[in-house]
Amino acid sequence: MNNTERSGLAINHEATVKIAAIATMEVEGVASLGRRPIELSNIKSFLSGNRNDHSTAIGLSVDNGALLLNVYINVRDDVKVKAVAEEVQKNVKDKVQSMTGNAVARVNVYVDDMVITEKD
Repeated sequence: MNNTERSGLAINHEATVKIAAIATMEVEGVASLGRRPIELSNIKSFLSGNRNDHSTAIGLSVDNGALLLNVYINVRDDVKVKAVAEEVQKNVKDKVQSMTGNAVARVNVYVDDMVITEKD
């Protein structure tokens, strides 16, 4: 279990990833969480096919005490992709920092796919 420690408080990385996932899904235009490329660190989640595992969409690392997040999203086809990605960056950074008390150095957003919405 990886933890981010701050003043004697340990926050599990999985909890931080879940906060980032919720913040991502709050953004208008995000259809769903994407899937990050397969790495040794997330191969178990990939092989199990567990789509509820937020770690398949969000990578988290710590650099000099600051959090670095890589967020993979699927966007709807009726949105401005750049605006959605920028809003995801802002919302994830704000929510993670306010809920954990840890500084977020960077949030990288990768658009994994575009979801075609049915037109009436």
